[in-house]
Amino acid sequence: MSTLEQRLAEIKVVPVIAIKDASKAPKLAQVLIENGLPCAEITFRTEQAADAIKAMRAAYPEMLIGSGTVLTKEQVDQSIEAGVDFVVSPGFNPTTVRYCQEKNVVIVPGVNNPSLVEQAMEMGLKTLKFFPAEPSGGVSMLKALTAVYPVQFMPTGGVSPKNVKDYLSIPSVVACGGTWMVPNDLIDNEKWDELAKLVKQVASIID
Repeated sequence: MSTLEQRLAEIKVVPVIAIKDASKAPKLAQVLIENGLPCAEITFRTEQAADAIKAMRAAYPEMLIGSGTVLTKEQVDQSIEAGVDFVVSPGFNPTTVRYCQEKNVVIVPGVNNPSLVEQAMEMGLKTLKFFPAEPSGGVSMLKALTAVYPVQFMPTGGVSPKNVKDYLSIPSVVACGGTWMVPNDLIDNEKWDELAKLVKQVASIID
């Protein structure tokens, strides 16, 4: 396994975050780290994404940080400049994958069927995002894929406290992505104590 895969396997759940105010990123990172999830996937669904990544990286150099919802070469460049450890895309775009490979940054692209898995494998990828996990058939679909293909998956999309252990019980699942422990309203309103409780609950479920 690569270092990224090892770190993901240790963390088990990656908080997927759409942050609107980059100034809140260091405190959010502190809450995640102190309560057992030293990782974040900051999505490019907000204009503050790159600045939030930079702020997290500056405050916590050892934190595992990825960028999410990466759709363009420009966003790949912004991710690299901000200091990400890996890039995540919702779908499998060969242009984006190739660009990340040229730039020597790990990309975990989204797939949800056999044809996309095979295309990703053809490009040398071994860790893929299963997205959207629940709408795409959930645990049963993922088990069918893992029975055939020698790759690892990070299911995201509909993963919750009710099913996260079911996903993590699949040997080829390296980690799950989720949003339930980092709701936007708690971040926006700086309710760090409530956020800490949610993160702790996740850490206790997967421990």
